Amino acid sequence: MRAAPHHPRPEVPDVPHEHLPTIVVVGHGMVGQRFLEALAERGATGRARVVVLCEEPRPAYDRVRLTSYFTGTPPDELGLVPADFMRRNAIELHIGDPAESIDRAARTVTARSGRTFPYDTLVLATGSFPFVPPVPGKDLPGCFVYRTIEDVLAVEAYAKTATTGTVVGGGLLGLEAAGALSGLGLDTHIVEFAPRLMPAQVDEGGGAALLRTIENMGLTVHTGVGAREITADDDGHVKGMTLSDSSHLSTDLVIFSAGVRPRDQLARDCGLAVGERGGIVVDAQCRTSDPAVFAIGECALAADGRVYGLVAPGYDMAETAADTIAGTAERTFTGSDLSTKLKLLGVDVASFGDAHGTAEGCLDVVYSDSRSGVYKKLVVSGDGVLLGGVLVGDADAYGMLRPLTGHVPPVAPEQLVLPAGLGAPAALGPESLPDDAVICSCHNVTKGAISACSSLPEAKQRTKAGTGCGSCVKTIGTLLPRSGDGGLCGCFARTRQELYEIVLALRISSFTELLDGHGRPAARGGEGCEICKPAVASILAGLGNGHILDGEQAALQDTNDHFLANLQRNGSYSVVPRIPGGEITPDRLIVIGEVARDFGLYTKITGGQRIDLFGARVEQLPAIWARLVDAGFESGHAYGKSLRTVKSCVGQTWCRYGVQDSVRMAIDLELRYRGLRSPHKLKSAVSGCARECAEARSKDFGVIATAGGWNLYVGGNGGASPRHADLLAQDLTDDELVRLIDRFLMFYISTADRLERTSVWLERIEGGLAHVRGVVVDDSLGICAELEALMAAHVAGYRDEWAETLDDPERLARFVSFVNAPGAPDPSIRFVPERGQIKPELPLLTLGATR
Repeated sequence: MRAAPHHPRPEVPDVPHEHLPTIVVVGHGMVGQRFLEALAERGATGRARVVVLCEEPRPAYDRVRLTSYFTGTPPDELGLVPADFMRRNAIELHIGDPAESIDRAARTVTARSGRTFPYDTLVLATGSFPFVPPVPGKDLPGCFVYRTIEDVLAVEAYAKTATTGTVVGGGLLGLEAAGALSGLGLDTHIVEFAPRLMPAQVDEGGGAALLRTIENMGLTVHTGVGAREITADDDGHVKGMTLSDSSHLSTDLVIFSAGVRPRDQLARDCGLAVGERGGIVVDAQCRTSDPAVFAIGECALAADGRVYGLVAPGYDMAETAADTIAGTAERTFTGSDLSTKLKLLGVDVASFGDAHGTAEGCLDVVYSDSRSGVYKKLVVSGDGVLLGGVLVGDADAYGMLRPLTGHVPPVAPEQLVLPAGLGAPAALGPESLPDDAVICSCHNVTKGAISACSSLPEAKQRTKAGTGCGSCVKTIGTLLPRSGDGGLCGCFARTRQELYEIVLALRISSFTELLDGHGRPAARGGEGCEICKPAVASILAGLGNGHILDGEQAALQDTNDHFLANLQRNGSYSVVPRIPGGEITPDRLIVIGEVARDFGLYTKITGGQRIDLFGARVEQLPAIWARLVDAGFESGHAYGKSLRTVKSCVGQTWCRYGVQDSVRMAIDLELRYRGLRSPHKLKSAVSGCARECAEARSKDFGVIATAGGWNLYVGGNGGASPRHADLLAQDLTDDELVRLIDRFLMFYISTADRLERTSVWLERIEGGLAHVRGVVVDDSLGICAELEALMAAHVAGYRDEWAETLDDPERLARFVSFVNAPGAPDPSIRFVPERGQIKPELPLLTLGATR
C-alpha cells in the first residue's frame, strides 16, 4: 500500500488563534496565490489568521506556462510563491489536503485529513476542472486531461510507449497539448468540433491561417467533427478513436482538452447559489449568496453573468475580494477584458476587444498572407475608433494595439496591419498611448503607472506589470527611460558601432587592449561581462584578428562558438557542413550519409537547404569534421553570428520559368560571404524568377532574377516577427549586384547594435531605407571604397575554422567532455530510437512525498 505523503505542520502566528479572525482560503492556484499576496499588501495577514487548503501536492505554480515543461523548464521553476512568503506573512498552507465539506451554519470547513477549520471569512478559489465528453472509452488507460503538472508528467511517461497521439479540442490548451505531443515525437492529431481552431479567439480568416501553419508543421487537424468513441486493444489500452462522421483514427494516447467547467460542488453541497450552467454566483465585491463567503477565479459566476477562464480576470477578482475583506477600498468587479496573446505551436496568436466584430456598424480592415501564415484583422467603428482585432502569425503589434482599444489610432488602420516595407510607417510608439491605457491586463496596470518607474525590475516590483502572462513586457520596455549613457554595457560607455570604429581605426587586436584603453574606469583591468565579451569577439573576428579559438579570443566566445557547433538540449552538438546554394553531388551526399551512419547521428534536411547532423558528443566533433573536410566540406557556421546560407531555386538551368542562373549566383555569394561575422546571423536567397521559390524577400539580403539582371532586396527576415525585404536596387549586372551587397553588409556590420538583425537595423537607423540606399548605392558619405576594401580583406583572409582547428593540437585539446578524463564520454548524454534514427533521452521527473 502506498503511504500517504507526509507534510510538516504549517507555521502559525505568534498571536493566539482565538484572538484573531480567521480567513480560510480553499484552493491554492494562481488566483488563490494572488489573493494571498493582495491580503499581505493590504496588511490583512497581520490582523487575521489565514489558512489555505491546497489540493495539489505543491504550492501554486504558473499554469499558463505548463507546456514549457516540455522545453526544459522543471516544475520547481514554475512556482509562484516567493521564498519565505508564507512564513513572513504567517499563512498556514496545507499541501495535499483539500476541503471536503463546508458547514455554513457552524462556519467550518472540513479537510480531507479530517481536520476542521473554523472561519470568519471563507474564500473559494477552487478553479475549474477539465470537461471530458461522455464518450465510451474515455476512462481507458491512455486517456488523459491536460491541467496540472501531474497531468503533464503522466502524459510524458505514457508517451514513451506511444507512436500516435490525439488531442480532443482545438482551443488554447488543446493546441498547447498538441505541441507537447508533437515535441515528444508522436504523430499528432487535433480533433475540434467547431469549424475552425480556437473558435472563441479568432475569426474564420484567422482560423484558416492558423490551420495552414499547423498543418505545415506535420500535425493533422480534423475540424467540424467530434469524438464518438475511444476503442481499446486486447490489453484494454487505447488503440483508436471513432469520430462523429464515422471515420476512424489509430491512436495510442488521447488528451481531452474540450474546455473547463467551474469547480462549484462544494458550494452546491453547502447551499450557496450557483448559476444554471455552473459557477458560484457572486456580486460586484465577489461575495456569494452568503456574506461571509467569497468566490474568485474560474469557480465564480461574476456579476455580469460570465465565468472567466483567463488569469487576468481572476487576478482582478482576487484584488477585489482582498480590498473588501481588508476594508481598504470600495473596489468592484463587473466584467473584464478577454484579450489574450499566446504562442501556440510556435505561432503567435492574439485577439483583443471585439475581435469578432459584433458591434453594430463596425468595419473590418484585413491583411492576409496565406503564404507566410500571417493574418491581421482590425475592427473599427464608423468614426474610426479601434474596437478590437485578431492577429495570427505576427502579433508584435498587440502590445500597442490592445491599449488603443476604445481610442482613434494616430494613423489609418490599414497602416497598422501592413507589414513593414509594404506601407507608410505606422507611428505607433509609447507617445501614441493615453496615460490611462491599460498595458498589463493581468494586473490592470496603466501606461501612467509604468511610466513613473525607472526600470523594468522597478515596474514589476511596484506595479506587478509583466509578472503575469508576460505578453506586455516588450511594450513596458518602450515606456521606460533608457538607462545610463547608452553604452554597450557596464564595462563600456561606448556603443557597439563606436567600438567597431575604435578597433578598426586603432587596429586593436585583443579584448584586453580595448577594455583597458576604452572601457569604463571601473571596468579596466577586469574580465568584461557576458554582454561585451561576445560582442567584441564578433568585432575582432569580423576584422580578421585570427582564429576565434586562439589565445584570449577563445574565452570570449559563447558555448556554440567555443566548440564550433550548436549545443542541443541534451548536451550533444549538431554538425552542419556548408552546402553552397543547396547544390550537392551524389558522392558528397553519400559521404554525409556514411558519417551519420558511422557516428550514429540524427540527420535532418533543413529549410536552409542543408543537412544537419545531430547527436555528436563534444569529443567526437574533430573526428566528424575530419571525415567531412577530407571529402571537401567545410564549416557551415551554423553556430556563429555570421552568414548561414544562400538558398536558391534551380533557376533557368532546369526550370522553364527561370530567367537567370540562380544556383550559380547563390553559390558565388555564399562562398564570398562565408564566415563573415556580424551583429546577428545573416541569411540570404536567390530566386531565378518573380515566382520567388527561394523566398528571397524573407532574407537579410535577397536576390530575385529579372529579364534585365538582378533585383536586390534588403532587411527581410522570417521567424517570429516576419518582415518582407525592401527593394534596394534593380536590374543589376552580376558585378553591380556583388558590389552593392559588399557595401550593404559592411555598412550594416559597422553600424548595427549588438544582436540587431538587418530588419531592425534598417527601421532604426536614421533615414531608414532611403539613407541606406544613399550610402550604399550613391556613396553619399564617401565611404563605399572603404566598405569594399573591408569586404575584400574578408574574402582574401577567409579560412575554414574546422580545418584550421584540426591542424592545431592546442585547439583540439579543448574538445573533451571531462578535462581530467579526456577520452571519457559524458554518460548523461543518451539516446533512444525513433523512426529509424535517434532522439535525446531526457530524464523523466518523478514526484515523491514532500518531507
